[in-house]
Amino acid sequence: MNTRAILRDPLTIFLVLGLSIFALAECQGYREGLKIDISAADINRLREQWSMQMRRPPTANELNALVEQLIKEEIYYQEAISQGLDIEDTIVRRRMVQKLTFLTEDVSVPEDPSVETLQSFYQENLQRYREPTRFSFRHRYFSLDKRDNAERDARSAIENAEFRDDPFMLQKEYVRKSQQEVGDLFGRDFASQLSRLPVSELWQGPLQSAYGWHPILISQVRQSVVRPFKQVQNKVFGDWQQAERRKANEGYYQDLRAKYQVTLPQTSE
Repeated sequence: MNTRAILRDPLTIFLVLGLSIFALAECQGYREGLKIDISAADINRLREQWSMQMRRPPTANELNALVEQLIKEEIYYQEAISQGLDIEDTIVRRRMVQKLTFLTEDVSVPEDPSVETLQSFYQENLQRYREPTRFSFRHRYFSLDKRDNAERDARSAIENAEFRDDPFMLQKEYVRKSQQEVGDLFGRDFASQLSRLPVSELWQGPLQSAYGWHPILISQVRQSVVRPFKQVQNKVFGDWQQAERRKANEGYYQDLRAKYQVTLPQTSE
């Protein structure tokens, strides 16, 4: 029987298919046998790194999150290796994990969601599209460093517009600033107190900032409002895409994690 006849023979075809199926099954069995071993030294290293960065030890929940992140990195690393992402690539392990993450970012994310889908996402996340309350105000400045009693002098200035104040390194007037923006400039307590002042033609306060004391003149408060869907449709689309990517990535990771047996060190608790 010549070679061509052998290749066409049903028995030969059957044997080739059988060997292929057997090889695939062997590969699958090998993949299912993968394990992740997290040692006590690994956990101590995570705890020490957190303590150095945060200047306090991690809570139990924070440590668990760090361990889970390490497990995720190990799984992504091994998957990256199995897919050959390390071939002729000198980038460190985290870069390989990053590459696998990038490959899965657009999994199951439609390019053109319907308007109804975006409107539904908008309704479920209205707070994302809320314009914050904004304040327009003037202030006078009384320095803690230059005065014996800056608070007393600031109170006197409320009653007497001619009372001399101090030069200020920033502006003396602000227009349509949110509470967060005010807080970034003057401090959170200052911004919180300012948000409770009414619009008035009279000077109010004084309020204390990180710099000193400030009589305040509130000229306008523009209340918080949710921006209409049509005004923010492009932003809604971008936010929806990011949310879908996160869901797809998390689903992909959970599927991968289910394939691995993770061994953690025994605790004394």
